[in-house]
Amino acid sequence: MHVERNAASPGPIVAGFGPRGFRVGDEHHHALLLTETQARPWTPPPLADLRADALAMLVDSGPEFILLGTGASLERPAPALTRELEAAGIGLEAMDSRAAARAWGVLRGEGRRIGAALYPFD
Repeated sequence: MHVERNAASPGPIVAGFGPRGFRVGDEHHHALLLTETQARPWTPPPLADLRADALAMLVDSGPEFILLGTGASLERPAPALTRELEAAGIGLEAMDSRAAARAWGVLRGEGRRIGAALYPFD
């Protein structure tokens, strides 16, 4: 799927996604971490094992909340992750990775301070 970039959206935008992963600019990434200024490839742990330290790049950027794309379908992360992020003053919104990639563009277009961690579709 191709996603149109909102011209008002500063920073990295997910321009497309599919079986090869996520496209940011001319690069494809199987899994991805996004901040307002950076897009980095990511090798995520199994979702049940995900903790805040694996999201340090996002936590350190000081977002309001983190979009967590859990792959092809919505899965709930471990409650421990939610508690860790809440203790740092950061919310967590879990959804499937396609929805998270779309939400990233919309929310960044609004100027929201967010982060995103996108699991692969497989």
